[in-house]
Amino acid sequence: MSRLKLDLPAHCDHATCIAVRITDLNYGGHLANQALLALMQEARVGFLAALGFSELGSDTLPGIILADVAVVYRSEAFAGEQLTFELAADEMGRSSFDLYYRIRAAEREVAQAKTSIVFFDYAKRKSVAIPAAFIEALQGLREAKS
Repeated sequence: MSRLKLDLPAHCDHATCIAVRITDLNYGGHLANQALLALMQEARVGFLAALGFSELGSDTLPGIILADVAVVYRSEAFAGEQLTFELAADEMGRSSFDLYYRIRAAEREVAQAKTSIVFFDYAKRKSVAIPAAFIEALQGLREAKS
């Protein structure tokens, strides 16, 4: 059986560190699958906030909804370790983009992941075009890093 492979972009748009809590562990003593997804959400919320957006949106901006997720595990993570989440937006479409995650504990890669993000109007319950404000904020973030 072939393993899932992700081709992560070379750039990083946003990075954050999050500690693995004891409650994030499974019976094997390492980071649990569902806990990793929750930590990815925490990192994603920070990325969106840096751009002036939120998952649920506001009166003037749409929120987001996830269309899919893919995770490739590289090594275990343990309680007390600081995980660095490096996020990169790529593959922009009309209403969606892919958000890639490189997750490390020090220099050790713990996981790679991708979520497909769709801009979503929760009041109308339908997808909407990527807001120009999002593209502008992302470009500004990238220019500030270079």
